[in-house]
Amino acid sequence: MAYLVLNVKELGQALVDVTLGYGTTYSNYLEPDNHIKSATFVSENFEIGPGKIAVKTFLDIEFPKGHIGVKSFDVELVDEDGNSVPLYETYFHHWFAIKYFENISMSTYIEQYHDLRNGIIFQRNQGTCQGYILPHYWGLGSESRGTSSNLPDPFVVELGNPTQIPQGFKEKWLFNIMAIDTRGALHRKGCTECRCNLLNLPKNFYNVTTGIDGKPLSRNYKGGLFCCQDNLQCKLRKDFDAPKRKLSLRYKIRWVDWDEHQVPLKFYILDATDRVRLNGSTSIHDCQAEYTIPRIGDSDSPHVKKANIPIEKGGYLIYSTSHMHTGVVNTTLYGQDGRVLCTSTTKYGTGKEAGNEKGYVVGMSGCYPKPGSIKIKDGEILTLESIYQNKFRTGAMGHFYIYLAEYLPNKIINNFV
Repeated sequence: MAYLVLNVKELGQALVDVTLGYGTTYSNYLEPDNHIKSATFVSENFEIGPGKIAVKTFLDIEFPKGHIGVKSFDVELVDEDGNSVPLYETYFHHWFAIKYFENISMSTYIEQYHDLRNGIIFQRNQGTCQGYILPHYWGLGSESRGTSSNLPDPFVVELGNPTQIPQGFKEKWLFNIMAIDTRGALHRKGCTECRCNLLNLPKNFYNVTTGIDGKPLSRNYKGGLFCCQDNLQCKLRKDFDAPKRKLSLRYKIRWVDWDEHQVPLKFYILDATDRVRLNGSTSIHDCQAEYTIPRIGDSDSPHVKKANIPIEKGGYLIYSTSHMHTGVVNTTLYGQDGRVLCTSTTKYGTGKEAGNEKGYVVGMSGCYPKPGSIKIKDGEILTLESIYQNKFRTGAMGHFYIYLAEYLPNKIINNFV
């Protein structure tokens, strides 16, 4: 199961096939005039063949060292020659960058035996989903090449603060990815949606697979993350043949060394499937991470999914965007008073080149409100509205990303005086 849902209790089993890899630095330089450093890395490679699904976790990826503030984090899928891989060949379902702390005294043991049940503490984002559902700090999918991750000055995501790292531990990062090789797939679109009936599933699949609730997966489950497991295969056209190949993640990180001029941001992931209930004054979240859209008659009316999500600790909205799948129209986040905080719209490709693949989501717009102009109050209930076309699809997602600042620097505050 992908890290959309991370079950720490089952960590040993979930990460049996973990690759403890060290990426290769591709380039490293200082951008002129603004003291922003930049480095591009290439992850461990993985092998994939026609119709195959790759769900991989790479521990201890290359990452800038020290106490820093990250300005952007961009990822794309490349082949052995460093060429960008088009989505119609290998669909990039998702990549997630997740922070964890590793017990220094157990590092050798973890690397040698791949036993991750001990010696590792996962550090999720600020919320709002329960447990370890959607725990990442950065992550997108097919839209990666066309979606901005840049944060305006002086705002950053603070990392490597020694006062926030447990004694005897070291801050590290991992990648979790899902890639689907659709070359020769009998139904390419259905393959990218992980439709169970289009995959060569084991005969006992439903007997041995558990869902997000930890119970046996229902046979009414038509498709999504739980059917897209590592090394399973989409059904292929008769007599189709193509060679296996090795792919990697090429990722670029921009950052600054930490100083008193940087303003740290909190990062939240909101999920349109979140079914929030109250236990007294405490909000109990129930994110499902994905959902199925049933086609309703011949209506042209879109499918709308809404969630009302309380934000325990608010702040000033600095940047927001979303992670959606093919078929999406747009997604909007509303304040409790009905004001529009951000609408993230879709860019669909129109050609064949990587980054502009026809019919695929190749970008999601983001919102950069004037700093200080939008404030989310503590305890405010936000409404997330995810809109898709009225067509049957499985594994649909409606994840909204927001970056909040608890305070603003004086020079920005003075602009509002």
